[in-house]
Amino acid sequence: MQFIDPHIHMSSRTTDDYQAMQKAGIVAVIEPAFWLGQPRTSVGSFQDYFNSLIGWERFRASQFGIRHYCTIGLNSKEANNEALAEAVMELLPLYVCKEGVVAIGEIGYDDMTPAEDKYFRLQLELAKELDMLVMIHTPHRNKKAGTSRSMDVCLEHGLKPSQVIVDHNNEETVREVLDRGFWAAFTIYPHTKMGNARMVEVVRQYGCDRIIVDSSADWGVSDPLAVPKTALLMLERGIPEAHVKAVCYQNALAAYSQSGQMKETDWLDSQLVDQRQLFNGNSVLRGQKPVVEEVRHPVLIE
Repeated sequence: MQFIDPHIHMSSRTTDDYQAMQKAGIVAVIEPAFWLGQPRTSVGSFQDYFNSLIGWERFRASQFGIRHYCTIGLNSKEANNEALAEAVMELLPLYVCKEGVVAIGEIGYDDMTPAEDKYFRLQLELAKELDMLVMIHTPHRNKKAGTSRSMDVCLEHGLKPSQVIVDHNNEETVREVLDRGFWAAFTIYPHTKMGNARMVEVVRQYGCDRIIVDSSADWGVSDPLAVPKTALLMLERGIPEAHVKAVCYQNALAAYSQSGQMKETDWLDSQLVDQRQLFNGNSVLRGQKPVVEEVRHPVLIE
């Protein structure tokens, strides 16, 4: 079985993670632009970060046999610095149409402040103008109200529910998200938000239509193997294999392939790994012996 992790912050992860992910069957990832753990203080920080998402990180993933995509946007937490947010908004049109960018995101609400609302709406207008997908970050506090409001605002700005992936869902929000026709994504964490055992029961109750499993693994306590681990637990607990494939692979592909930037042949027909390759004169090896595949590396799933 192959997997897509459609929400994972690989800039925060190590090459060991890439190697483990490849062995577990992850063939593609989507890395959303997000908060780095402390506030950025200049627009140049955003520019360098966006460049890394469409450049170095895309190359680094390819060196371990994984296809890398990203989303670009101003995150809700940093939208509260309005002077900086204005400068970032001027940057976004330069990046959102770059190769490999599948959506504007992750955007939405954190504390649901007026500034967050303003820049959320401006980015939805940009998505509408460019006919782009949107990845929504639902707030960690007051999640149900924040999720409802996020969807209301998307509809106010003329986005189709099928163009919007609502992430960080839980048992409290999933019914409304599905009933309103949006994609419902779930971030699986080891001890918080959604655990993989809880995710099994969500799929058991709601089925597999428009439900997406991801890890959102980042610089905090998180697991870059959350998707394959959740898939295996689903199989062990009697979820039909077709449903597991849908929520851990096919639905992410169906949602994000609408962008025109992501298609299954990207990894099925990709070139063999050759770690002799360089990016701006740099490699991932740090002086170690390069891996040069002569045949496609097998997926190792137990």
